[in-house]
Amino acid sequence: MRIATWNVNSLRTRIDRVEAFLQRQQVDVLALQETKAREDQLPLMGLQSLGYEVAAAGINQWNGVAILSRVGLEDVQVGFPEMPGFGDPLTAEARAIGATCGGVRLWSLYVPNGRKVDDPHYVYKLDWLQRLRAAAGDWLDDDTALVGDWNIAPRDEDVFDMAQFRTSTHVTPPERAAFQAFLDEGYVDVARPHTPGPGSYTYWDYYRQRFERNRGLRIDFVLGSPSLASRVTAAFVDLDERDPAQGTGKPSDHAPVVVDLD
Repeated sequence: MRIATWNVNSLRTRIDRVEAFLQRQQVDVLALQETKAREDQLPLMGLQSLGYEVAAAGINQWNGVAILSRVGLEDVQVGFPEMPGFGDPLTAEARAIGATCGGVRLWSLYVPNGRKVDDPHYVYKLDWLQRLRAAAGDWLDDDTALVGDWNIAPRDEDVFDMAQFRTSTHVTPPERAAFQAFLDEGYVDVARPHTPGPGSYTYWDYYRQRFERNRGLRIDFVLGSPSLASRVTAAFVDLDERDPAQGTGKPSDHAPVVVDLD
């Protein structure tokens, strides 16, 4: 089975690329983030004609997550237990959706950005991660995949220039500790062994040809439970989907992470 995760930065804008990617890479299950639409606004007809069932959560033009599967889509759950909201009054955001696909319990996750270190959104981000970890501890004994845009670069090698990010979110010790806590709990970063070393990025800002100059970040991950991690046979970042010279229309600023399971 082949699973993938991709922050598409608007499914409506990127639908042609998503449909082409699914066919080109023969993906069985695709987790999407930043769909940026309510479910009734999503262009699903082409996906369904390709044989994919769709589960989506979206409130407005911000955030939004979805799971596309051609190997079954069961037990859909929007939001994990005790997932915090944001704002005044506190409002739930469309940042997590789970489903069982081909025997794998997969969660599409769009971790809050954090904005700035002194911003309330940063506190929200850390709380969100802590509560996700508490919930995810109960899923370790099953074939579970926590996938998506984590908005954290866990290692210095995951950043093209640490000097530029020394005062920014994504690389602060509390954020990195929050990510490491999942690994300490027993989850495995299953793509990294297959995509090693500096430069294996998943995100490149549109600013100043960052992709062409490979000045990116690794912030999209597939974390697997021990049993799922033992099934991983290969993984790669599909750089063609971030390349402006490839495909139809402007690409997302993220590239898909693809993982093969036996």
